[in-house]
Amino acid sequence: MKKHPLVSCATLLLWSLSTQAQPNPQAAPVETVQARIARVEQGLSTRVVVKGSANRTMNLTDRMAFHQVPAVSIALINDGRIEWARAYGLADVAGRWPATTSTLFQAASISKSVSAMGALHLVEQGKLVLDGDANRQLSSWKIPHNAFTRREAVSLRMLLNHSAGTTVHGYNGYAPGQPLPTLLQVLDGVAPANSAPVRVDAVPASAWRYSGGGYSIVQLMMMQASGQPFDHCMKAAVLDPLGMTQSTFAAPLPASMRARAATAYDGDGKSVAGSWHVYPESAAAGLWTTPSDLARLVIEVQRAQAGQSDKVVSRRMASTMLTRGLGEYGLGFFVEDLGDRISFSHSGGTEGFRAQFYGYTRTGQGAVVMTNSDNGAALIDEILSSIAAEYGWPEFGVIEKVAIAGDAANNRQLAGEYRLLDRPARIVADGERLYFQSDLFGARRMELFPESKTAFFMTAQDMAIRFERSKDGAIDGFSLVRGANSYPATRAR
Repeated sequence: MKKHPLVSCATLLLWSLSTQAQPNPQAAPVETVQARIARVEQGLSTRVVVKGSANRTMNLTDRMAFHQVPAVSIALINDGRIEWARAYGLADVAGRWPATTSTLFQAASISKSVSAMGALHLVEQGKLVLDGDANRQLSSWKIPHNAFTRREAVSLRMLLNHSAGTTVHGYNGYAPGQPLPTLLQVLDGVAPANSAPVRVDAVPASAWRYSGGGYSIVQLMMMQASGQPFDHCMKAAVLDPLGMTQSTFAAPLPASMRARAATAYDGDGKSVAGSWHVYPESAAAGLWTTPSDLARLVIEVQRAQAGQSDKVVSRRMASTMLTRGLGEYGLGFFVEDLGDRISFSHSGGTEGFRAQFYGYTRTGQGAVVMTNSDNGAALIDEILSSIAAEYGWPEFGVIEKVAIAGDAANNRQLAGEYRLLDRPARIVADGERLYFQSDLFGARRMELFPESKTAFFMTAQDMAIRFERSKDGAIDGFSLVRGANSYPATRAR
């Protein structure tokens, strides 16, 4: 087996820098915070464990090496403030540049949460309307009419909730030096755009379906409403009011900020050509930021919902954002009503970056974790499990599941090539063991533990796979289940 160069991360010193929020007379003593940081660093666990297996916690350094993640940056929110921030590992492996809390990462789909805040700021200014036909707020381009839009018009609320019936799940970005499409070229799928046209192919407000394409329509609406380029609009509406001074939606990344940007790495640990991709689909995926800057956004949502701040949106609008529409989604956030509080969150993944944030209303808790690797999602889950255990979060507790014995003959029937969200996915049989691999979650294979002949769970991430048989008994696809969402995969022919 080829030894990977990032395995050396196991021997690296954990580089860390802390950032302080504004002084808080009720803040925990420094020694208490340091002890908590140490316990988080030593308390990582997979979200799911096989019942009867050894229950053990792991340390961050080892897990970075295991997952081949060069750098991790964390901001921890407690009592409504940034209690601590740390960065670990290398922002660039070849240059041996340590990551710091000022290192920039691509936020990927977390951009949607920030963009939604900006859009709703414009709504409260009277420059956009949340309900009603979105085409009335578009001039240079309009959502093409068809049989679906004749039954129900698309609104800004639907676009922000992913219930507008719009296409294009996500974007692949552009390598440095490649020509960048205009936003109109992206919307119509015209070269040099490398994505399909954004169209409505389901009755608006009939179902929830994630759509980066929908947020590209929002981007155009915001540009036309504000009369500004999108990055300028977002700077004025969100970034500057919240003190997010290390963040930008500019595409490509300005030269003045490139020295602080982390290099992106694929699942095999190779740097992405040109160091990273560029995402002119800014509202959906284009934000460069730090965990501490994103933590300021999380804190503002908490404060706005509590009626303590209106720097970007009012208390009423914050509550609207945190109220589910269709699916598990509000306006820009995944939302869970836990009774005594609401959790709001978003994850993101671009070429070589993975990130996630969580926030809780009423308790003032939350965290932001950013990485520079396609393998970062599993590591982020483990970090959040450790944070949840240390800070008493109601989510991310370790779950025990019962696995039955593997069946080699059955595994051979399930193995093969599949298509998941228009990307290749593989089911690999190795005797009585079965594995799942998709570049959506990194290059590493994740073991599938059987609950039945067609139902399997993973421990690397809290996900399950349910295989589906055709009428003749052949396996023709599976559903990837994550939380309350299910994503279909078809078998490649």
